Amino acid sequence: MNDNHGVRIDKFLYAVRLYKTRSLASDACRLGRVLVNNNTIKPSKDVVTGQIIIVKKAPITYTYKIIGLTENRVGAKLVENYIEDLTPDSEKEKLTNMKETGATFMRRKRSGRPTKKERRDMDRLKDKLIGW
Repeated sequence: MNDNHGVRIDKFLYAVRLYKTRSLASDACRLGRVLVNNNTIKPSKDVVTGQIIIVKKAPITYTYKIIGLTENRVGAKLVENYIEDLTPDSEKEKLTNMKETGATFMRRKRSGRPTKKERRDMDRLKDKLIGW
């Protein structure tokens, strides 16, 4: 796409595979989890090359620089043509720390589906562990 024109932020986030669906990207923008140049942004706002995108996905805050624009979803190998990862290593280490501490939920085998109360308890525990 031509760099003179902007692309909607929700389309761009979906196209470069930061979110699995466009509606998830839109919801993240509405909830203030996506910042462009340190400002919250609506899903319909256009972005251009050279801008910095901050995406908050618990427990990590990712930082990217836009180096190209696209509205169409691209393959995983082509993502590096559109964004540059500026996320500090200290943020990426949070994931490895979570894996090492084993922040997962274990249930007894054959205990069936969790009840509504058990599900809420698991969600509360997850929120405390992640810090959101």
